Parts: sequence; C-alpha cells; structure tokens
Amino acid sequence: MSNSGIHGRLLELTVVSCSRLKNTEWISRQDPYVCLDYATTKYRTKTCTDGGKSPIFQEKFVFTLIEGLREMNVAVWNSNTLSSDDFIGGGKILLHKVISQGYDDSSWPLLTKSGKNAGEVRLIMHYSNAASTSPFSSAPAAPPVYSPFRPHSTAYPSSLAPYPPPPAAAYPPPPYAATSSSYYLTPYPPFQHHSSSSLYPPAPYTGSYPPPHYYG
Repeated sequence: MSNSGIHGRLLELTVVSCSRLKNTEWISRQDPYVCLDYATTKYRTKTCTDGGKSPIFQEKFVFTLIEGLREMNVAVWNSNTLSSDDFIGGGKILLHKVISQGYDDSSWPLLTKSGKNAGEVRLIMHYSNAASTSPFSSAPAAPPVYSPFRPHSTAYPSSLAPYPPPPAAAYPPPPYAATSSSYYLTPYPPFQHHSSSSLYPPAPYTGSYPPPHYYG
C-alpha cells in the first residue's frame, strides 16, 4: 500500500490492553487508563477499574492523519479518587508500518519518567486510503471531538451538556427532547466510577497535555 499522500486519510486504532505495567499502588490494585495524543487530537480510554498490571480496554478511536506527522504519543495513567493521577509510563507509536502495509498489530514499550521499563501497550491499527470514510463499513467514523478525553464511542452525558446533537444517521433518536431544540439529553444513566458522585468521562483537561510532571 502506498504511503504517500496521507493527509486527510483515516487511521483506525484499537487500544487492546496493557501488560506487565509498573505498579503504582501499594495496597489496592491500580486503575489504569490510556491517553493518545496525535497533533491536536487527544483521546483517552475509560478507566479499567482494578485492572492492575494487565488491564483490558478494547476501545476503538479514529484519527485523521496529517502529512509529515507519522507518530503519536501514548501514556498510561493510574486513576486516583482523592489525589492526582499517577503516571505509569509513556512512549512513541510509529505509524510507518501501518501506513505502508495498511495494518499493524504490535505491542509498544512504555517507559517511566526516568527511562525505566514500565510495561507495554498493545494496539491494533488499520489505515484507509479513503479520505472521508472509515476503514471498515462496520465501524462508523468518529464524531467530532468536543472533549479532548471523550472516547468517540461514549454517549453524550447530560452532565456535560451542552453538546451539539449527534448525527441523525449515526445514532437512533433519543426518546425525549431536551428543553432546547438544539440539544439532546442522553437516555442512558451516567457511567459511575469509584463513587456515586464521580461521573465519566471527566471534565475536559484544561492544563497542558500530558500534565507537566510527565516531562519531569
């Protein structure tokens, strides 16, 4: 498959799992999640509660490629309720193979801030020559990214309203309308994590990305 002219093409990426992660918890099992960063596009998976050293995610994201940018950043964090999240490890994901061959199923090494081994993350990637369609007809293209850490498969939670309504062709209509004709309320209950007052996904991260101590 030709690797020229990638601008505007779609890359479909599935975060499968992590293995042999560095443990940042002393007593309980850690709750990992994965962040992906490509140009100005940022995604994060859901938190794998009690995932420990071998969390499983199986979450799919779609990126629009940019000419001249053939790598992305990946970082794995441990979610904490009462304190800031712990950085487990991060690394670079090279896109040359998937762009040239159309497919890449690999495990990528993760390093701590000091450069020590922190485990690995398994990603499955597909590259499409089509500029405006998903690589697979069964996998719809991602809707616009309104929150930097909102997985594209997650429903629009009412707690994070207002969001523009999802395309009518991609989602079934909700059973009732919101007070404004421009927005919809989700018919699904919000995802709960750790406590009844904690909603997923979290509010958009407004600071630098990754957080400053990532580069320490």
